Amino acid sequence: MTRQLTDRPRAAVETKPAATPRRRWSPRARRDFFVFLALALPNLLLIAVFTYLPLFNNIYYSTLDWTLGSASATVVGLDNYVTFFTSTDATKVLGTTAVFTLITVGGSMLLGLLVALALNSKIRGTTFARSAVFAPYVLSGVGVGLVWLFIFDPGYGVLAWLLRGIGQQSPQWINDPQLSLVMVIIVYVWKNLGYCAVVYLAGLQSLPQDVMEAASLDGANGFRRFLSMSLPLLSPTTFFLLITTMLSSLQAFDLIRIMTPLGNGTSTLIYEAYLQAFGAFNRAGYSAAISVVLFAILLIITLLQLRFVERKVHYS
Repeated sequence: MTRQLTDRPRAAVETKPAATPRRRWSPRARRDFFVFLALALPNLLLIAVFTYLPLFNNIYYSTLDWTLGSASATVVGLDNYVTFFTSTDATKVLGTTAVFTLITVGGSMLLGLLVALALNSKIRGTTFARSAVFAPYVLSGVGVGLVWLFIFDPGYGVLAWLLRGIGQQSPQWINDPQLSLVMVIIVYVWKNLGYCAVVYLAGLQSLPQDVMEAASLDGANGFRRFLSMSLPLLSPTTFFLLITTMLSSLQAFDLIRIMTPLGNGTSTLIYEAYLQAFGAFNRAGYSAAISVVLFAILLIITLLQLRFVERKVHYS
């Protein structure tokens, strides 16, 4: 008998993992995506055309030696930046910008908080008072500047008339560089404290009343409750106002342009850029370099605030 060998070694079969099927968009997901594009794409295009394109163009212009209105320009690289930071005007302009920003931001927020505390009282006339406080913020900066310029005029202004009534002479608000900066700061704080007051008022009215009542039952007086409870709970509001008011102050232009057209002691970065481009110099490239410096400062301040200041914010 012949024996047939049937037990042969079987070939090892390698099993491969099953391929994951590609997820196809459902009709609903595809429809939602196209709806998103239809709604977002026009806004993105507008932002790209009117924000980012001018920004990159301005950065390019800052590398040119270009007189406004001239058909030709010379590429000078970073010479405009070197000229600005090595000039004596840079220290003056940066110092004026820092003083104006710090005082206007601090003054608007502090006075706005005090006004908000007063408006948070349950007494008659608070609705009218809130409207009156907020009204200057929505008024035109040009109109506000013209009215206050008439008040501060040392010759025929209202303030000069009041001072003459008590035998005093009016200070030279417009001609004195230091006083002109004080004048613009006063008007800017007066115009913008209503915005801070309304935002702080909204924050005060959103505080948990049960916590305040519990602290009152424990014997904490109003001042103690404000320092220990209200102020920490208002930190998100304060953080929001700190960013918005600082960015707004660094870009303040209309009041400075109306009240001090020549920038006599009030030349902040943005106004110095305006004077260099549209004043007697017509230095468009140099003005663009100052604008880029301002943009860099705004970006750095915003990033620092988001990185460090937000850590101290208590979100409920």
